[in-house]
Parts: sequence; C-alpha cells; structure tokens
Amino acid sequence: MQKTKFLVSRLVLVTFVAACAPQPSDFTKSEPVKALEDYRMPTDVPESSDLTATAEFKMASSIPPADCPVTLPPEPGFKAPEPYFADAPWPDIFWYGEEHLWTALQTNGVWEGLPHDQHGYGQKIMWWSSLYTLKDELEPALVVFGKRLDAQAPPLEFDGATNASAKDIGDAMLTGVNFPTAGCWEVTGQYKKSGLTFVVWIAP
Repeated sequence: MQKTKFLVSRLVLVTFVAACAPQPSDFTKSEPVKALEDYRMPTDVPESSDLTATAEFKMASSIPPADCPVTLPPEPGFKAPEPYFADAPWPDIFWYGEEHLWTALQTNGVWEGLPHDQHGYGQKIMWWSSLYTLKDELEPALVVFGKRLDAQAPPLEFDGATNASAKDIGDAMLTGVNFPTAGCWEVTGQYKKSGLTFVVWIAP
C-alpha cells in the first residue's frame, strides 16, 4: 500500500514539473531581442556624406561664375568727401561711385544670406551723395532699378527710399529692394542728375 502511494506521488510530481517546463512553442513565440538602435528616436539628420555635399553646394553657389562681371574694388578706389570717412569704415566693404552718388559694396562682389521668401531675396542698399542732407530731404528723390544678366527674370522690385543717419554713416539714403531670383544682377541708382551702376552676385 505504501509502495502504491509512493508511485502515485512520484507520478503527480513528474506531471507537475513537465507542465511547468517551457514548451518549444514558447520559445518560438518570444519577440526578437532589440538592438540599441531600435530604442533610439528617429531623426532627420542627414548622413555625413549629405552634409558634405550640402556644404560644398553652398560654397560653390557663393562664388560668382566667370560670366558674371561683379563689381570689385577698383584701383585707385573712390575716397568719400568730408565729413564722411574717406574709406568705408567696415571690414570687407568698399566705397563705390563718385561724390555725387556712391554706395557700399562687398569686396567679393557677393550678397549672401539675404532674407528669402516667396517674393525673392530682400536687401537694403545705402547710398550717399554730397548733394544730400537729411534735414532738407527726409524722403530722398532716389530711385533704384535692376535686371538679371545671366537668365530671364522679373525686374528688381524697388520699395522706395528713406533716410538714415549715424556717426559711422553720416547722412545716408536707405533703399529697400527685392531680387526675384538669385543670380547675377545689375543694379542702378539714380539721384537727381547722377546715376551709378554695379553688378552683384545674389547667392541662393
């Protein structure tokens, strides 16, 4: 009788252990182990090769092509009359023009990083003249127009002229313009009987 009870108890224990043991199907249903990359948030950061290509494109687009005759510092350069600084008081900028009408341009002939929207690239151009005084002419009789030289494009948009005055610039005429596209642009300012034309590369 005791032997029978022992066999029954042993059979129950074996059955219990077998039921608790993991079945082959349990392993096949388990989810695969994730790698560290699977836990990282997705980002839009481009590959290093894409970053290099973008930098190279921006650098190349900031260099005027050979067929764009940008205005560079002439030799000898124009010296502004008193009470203005004889030379432009800012780095990489030079005076361009003559005493009745001059402006300030980049020494490399490029305007880059301009505000850009659906209308194009906006820029503020300052002009000076020995014939201009702020107290006598709050709204200068200055007009600006321009055209793209290297491709077909709508003309430059002129937003009007106003005044500006500070220790470093003296009395100046300030104009707002909009370039519909990037590219090689010829810009002309007309003040009273004087005109001034220059060429600039608008970088995208």
